[in-house]
Formats: sequence, C-alpha cells, structure tokens
Amino acid sequence: MSEMQTNRFAAGAAYVDGVFKPMAEAVIPVNDFGYRRSDVTYDVVGVWEGNFFRLDDHIARFRNSMNALRLQPPESNDTIKDILHKLVRLTGLRSAYVAMDCLRGVPVPGKPRHPANARNYLVAYAVPWISIVTEEQYERGVHMIIARTLRIPPESFDPRVKNFHWGDLTAGLFEALDQGADTAVLLDTDGNVTEGPGFNVFSITDGVVATPIRGGLDGMTRQSVFELCGELGIPCVARAVPAEELRQADEIFTCTTAGGIMPVSRIDGRIMGNDRPGVISSKLKDLFWARRAEGWHATPVNYDAPVEETAGA
Repeated sequence: MSEMQTNRFAAGAAYVDGVFKPMAEAVIPVNDFGYRRSDVTYDVVGVWEGNFFRLDDHIARFRNSMNALRLQPPESNDTIKDILHKLVRLTGLRSAYVAMDCLRGVPVPGKPRHPANARNYLVAYAVPWISIVTEEQYERGVHMIIARTLRIPPESFDPRVKNFHWGDLTAGLFEALDQGADTAVLLDTDGNVTEGPGFNVFSITDGVVATPIRGGLDGMTRQSVFELCGELGIPCVARAVPAEELRQADEIFTCTTAGGIMPVSRIDGRIMGNDRPGVISSKLKDLFWARRAEGWHATPVNYDAPVEETAGA
C-alpha cells in the first residue's frame, strides 16, 4: 500500500481548536468572525529537507500580530511550537507549508456581538510544500506589473500584522492577469512601492539593493535578504522606493516564505537585462538555498517523538 493509503495525514494534518485531524476534515463554523469579517491573523513557516526555517521568529511575529489584534488563544508560544512539530510529524513530510491562524470566533451567547466577547482559538495545518512561483517562472524570471489599485494604507490597517484583507492584492492579481503578467506590486497614495500578493519586493540600481520601508510586511525572508546582502558586502537599504525607480531598476526580485527569493525579468512590459534573472538577484537566490541546506536558522523537525493520535486526532 502507498503512504497515502496507510497514513491518513499524508495529504496534510490540521489542528483546529484543540483537535488534530486530517486536513480534509478541518472546518470552521460559517458564522465565525474569522470567516465573516476576516477577523483573523496568521503566519506561515516553511519546512525544507526536514527543518523549519526561522521558526522562533515566525512564532514571535505571530504572537505580536495576535497582541495587536487583541487575540488571546489559550496556547502559549511553546505549545504552538509543539503543535507545528506534531503536524509535520503526523504527515511525515520532509518539505512542508505550515500555517498558523488565530480566529476571533463568535461572541459568547447572551453577550453583545462585540469582538471583545468572542472566544479566540487556533487553527494550524501542514501540507506539502507550496511555492507561489512555478519552475518556469524561476527560470525565466517573474513578469510583474505595477497595479493601478492602491494598497490599503497603514493608517487604516498595519500591514505588519499579517491578515486576510486581500481585496486590493486580489484586484492587483487580476490586473496582472489581464495584462499577461504573472503578478503585481501595489503602490501607496504617495506613489511609492509597498508589497505584492504575499511577497516583499526589492529593486537593484547601480549595485544597491533597496526595499520599501513602509506599507508592507516585515517579512522573515526579507530579513534574510538583509543578512545575505551583509554577508556578500552588497549595500541593502530600507527606504521609500518610488514607482519610477522600480520601473527603471537594473534588477528586481521578490521574496516570501512560499518561494524564497524570486527574481523578476519584466516590469510593466519592460524587459530587464536579457529577459532572465539578474546577476545579483540570482546570486542572492542561490546563496539563500545554499545557506538553508547548511542549516541556517534551522530547527529540525522532531520526527522521532511518538506519533500518537490524541483524543480527537
């Protein structure tokens, strides 16, 4: 029998409000504020070749996001870490996409329907590795546009708190589709670059790497780029990046947990270099995966612990 037939968690394992179950059985109530109001925060950590990447950093950011939204589930950070280990252990996956969400829930019966009266709870899951770019896009470089749709301003909602408020990002993706591009990056009301659907963006001009200082997530892979640039002696700064600077950049790349460093070869139809990933972008991408293979920021998955299925698993 195949592993899929013998391990009912092989396609994915989930933790929902205290219960472990196969991914296909994971559900939330349709009246949950997390669903009806996008009143939820989340984080995603990658597992590659049996190792979590920057696990403690991801959990710390997840906790900061929960605190910012006044979400208080019963699980501690150490408990969340144990849950994520068990999810990967249940699947047996060596490379996995591992998500953790905290949902508002619904108000306690008899109390006003105010978010303060809702019981908060966790949902987490591990599924086979997901990348937001294809192998073809890695090879030729991503084709990107600058969307007409503007990013939700930080004064309305802090983008450093991971969230499902994707109306603007989704509109950008459809703009890209209509123009025959792969993805989009959004601007703020001042005409500066913010971020794209699930990724940070970097421009390279005259050998200097720059990324927006405002309007986007403080990504874990973004932080890794700063560290790699320091290792290579490449200047890397966080500052305002005007749209025209991005359009005229020598190179562009994006980065995210679900894909690593992803070079761009076209912006608004303009071909950069030889219509392939640039030299510096490629060097950073290759070093990122080489350092990952060496155990950089790695936490080995605890595969050796007993895989008992607790009550409800």
